[in-house]
Amino acid sequence: MKDIIIYAIPVFVVSLVLEVLYYRRIGTHHDHYDLRDTAGSLSMGIGNVLTGIISKLLVFGALIWAYQFRIFSPDRSQWWYWALIFFADDLSYYWFHRSSHKIRYFWASHVVHHSSVFYNLGTALRQTWTGNLTGSFVFYLWMPLAGFNPVDVVLMQSISLLYQYWIHTEAIHKMPAVFEWIFNTPSHHRVHHGSDVKYLDRNHGGILIIWDRLFGTFQEEEERPAYGLTTNLATHNPFVIAFHEWRSIIQDVWQAPSLRVAFQYVFGPPGWSHDGSRKTARQLQEESARKRKDSMIE
Repeated sequence: MKDIIIYAIPVFVVSLVLEVLYYRRIGTHHDHYDLRDTAGSLSMGIGNVLTGIISKLLVFGALIWAYQFRIFSPDRSQWWYWALIFFADDLSYYWFHRSSHKIRYFWASHVVHHSSVFYNLGTALRQTWTGNLTGSFVFYLWMPLAGFNPVDVVLMQSISLLYQYWIHTEAIHKMPAVFEWIFNTPSHHRVHHGSDVKYLDRNHGGILIIWDRLFGTFQEEEERPAYGLTTNLATHNPFVIAFHEWRSIIQDVWQAPSLRVAFQYVFGPPGWSHDGSRKTARQLQEESARKRKDSMIE
């Protein structure tokens, strides 16, 4: 089984260069690109491809194992099979992605993708080295159990990843309204990468944005987001980018006053702390809402 992502690498390179040239032409490249940041993103992308040689075998093996116990055997030659697997994959991605923002164990891998303070096609290539190894594929195991062929599941995952590449740009403001309502777009995904309090943990969709609208996590883009993390990294070292949150988890667990607290530091939400020294996205949003309410009363 060949990964179609590999065949898309030349497209990634050419489109990235074209985006840089576009920003240079309009004189705003300093606002959209930084050489060191892009080098960090490309390093993470290369590392993702290399680690994927092993980790994707693990994922495929897990899918094949689950497929042995399938409940149904849908006909792959039917059009509805492909319609169903498209929606099944996209819904699975939504819950995987949302969980990656709510559970620190999964966030430790996903944080890599959010670690750039720039939003461009290079940022799209800033991918984790540890995601598959942490067992994130569990969000997709129900698909082979439902009878979807493992090869097709992996294919749909790749298609989703390819789609999400083009939405990592500020060169496109808005798509037509109907498209914006149904699909994930650069505007919707810019919100997702914003570190502004109101933008935190919003717009988790892959190809479709309808899941966010349905499950209450949608946020319209208003002003331009401030990209990156609530506390940004002060380095472009790819190894620090890849492992900094894992190191923080180990430190927190080591210093935890109890097993319950240690468990929360691993499986609680990012930003959780037993002494209140840090805040989760929800706590920051609740605090912001209180301040707005107080200012209105005054």
